[in-house]
Amino acid sequence: MNRVSGWIIPTLLLILYACGPDQAAQLLETAQFEERQANNAHARELYEEILRHYPDSPAAKIARTRLAELVPKP
Repeated sequence: MNRVSGWIIPTLLLILYACGPDQAAQLLETAQFEERQANNAHARELYEEILRHYPDSPAAKIARTRLAELVPKP
């Protein structure tokens, strides 16, 4: 149950924010939420999506920094 609720909230946030004017910022907010929930794999996916779709946005600068810090260490 806890695992399911961990995906429901971010998914709903993405759906709600998809209609907003600044999708890069909204994706960034969701990625940061995922980090706070210790879901680093999903946060990385969202940061990568920001870089793919919005490479010149202010959110991309933050996404690059966060991705560098989330790289798994050997």
